[in-house]
Amino acid sequence: MHIKTFAVAAVGLGLVTLSACGSSPDGKGSAGSKTVTLVSHNSWAASKSVIADFEKSSGYKVKVLEDGDAGQAVNKAILTKDNPQGDVFFGVDNTLLSRALDNGLFQPYEPKDADLILPQYRVDEAKHRVTPIDTGDICVNYDKKYFADHRLTPPASFDDLIKPEYRNLLVTENAATSSPGLGFLLGTAARYGDQGWQDYWKKLKANGVKVVDGWEQAYNQEFSGSAGGRKAKGDRPLVVSYASSPPAEVIYADPRPKTAPTGVAQGTCFRQVEYAGLLSNARNTEGGKAFLDFLITKEFQDDMPLNMFVHPVREAAQVPPEFVKYGPQAKNPETLAPDRIAANRDQWVKSWTSLVLR
Repeated sequence: MHIKTFAVAAVGLGLVTLSACGSSPDGKGSAGSKTVTLVSHNSWAASKSVIADFEKSSGYKVKVLEDGDAGQAVNKAILTKDNPQGDVFFGVDNTLLSRALDNGLFQPYEPKDADLILPQYRVDEAKHRVTPIDTGDICVNYDKKYFADHRLTPPASFDDLIKPEYRNLLVTENAATSSPGLGFLLGTAARYGDQGWQDYWKKLKANGVKVVDGWEQAYNQEFSGSAGGRKAKGDRPLVVSYASSPPAEVIYADPRPKTAPTGVAQGTCFRQVEYAGLLSNARNTEGGKAFLDFLITKEFQDDMPLNMFVHPVREAAQVPPEFVKYGPQAKNPETLAPDRIAANRDQWVKSWTSLVLR
């Protein structure tokens, strides 16, 4: 994954990013437990006050178990599904959804107000095993200063990235181990088709693309445009990240700059949607259902963007002005139908690995 929170900078902003291991003293909740346990990737974050409101109104205490990046967390949840670590899983996205559903990770539940989720994000409507929670765009980000200093126009599209003037400038994440890396691969498959994407990656490889394991390394170490990358003396001015990364660079800077130091190549975006579901064999199903109801309340949906740097999926939820100004959603992102991802993902990743990493 998928670390969209700029967690180091967020310390002290009143975010709830609890993490714990093992069972709770009450055996992680019998049916009558007053603790509801959320299992998530390590980008979960919410305002303390919002969680406190849920705890007060529902009577449940929230416990959060963070399990690495999205791919890692989904795989672990599948391996432990007969004796799950918690009640609700958050953070499986459209790139990995079929793996979770095919492995029976979730039991059906349709949350209250599910009809207020924007129709374009709804899936599995016959069975209601998962509920859309947020959306974001995986896109190439660029370091504005680098391109200004070199009097070079930043790339705008997938086609641009294979041009000689952008040689040795791009860093991306491993599609086999990272959610944004996989999203970027799927974006190229959507753009160039089943056959064409492999030729595209051969050209990208020949043009010096660098591949690292995950987002944290790519964005905060290799990329010259991020606050972390500047400290680490990163030398790649192009990185696969999110359309919401530029607002984060503004919000967490002190003093705040008037414009974002990074931009987004709009023609390189792939639309990601994240879901939550009630785990099969959850011990506290009633608490889990209450928490799923909560995740699509207006209160949580309004709170979410500036904590996890994603867009809400509920009708009329508030998008912060910083998003509108510095990180608007892509106008025409690449998308792939879930069944097409399901049918091809594993083979595409295998082909990509032998093509790019050998």
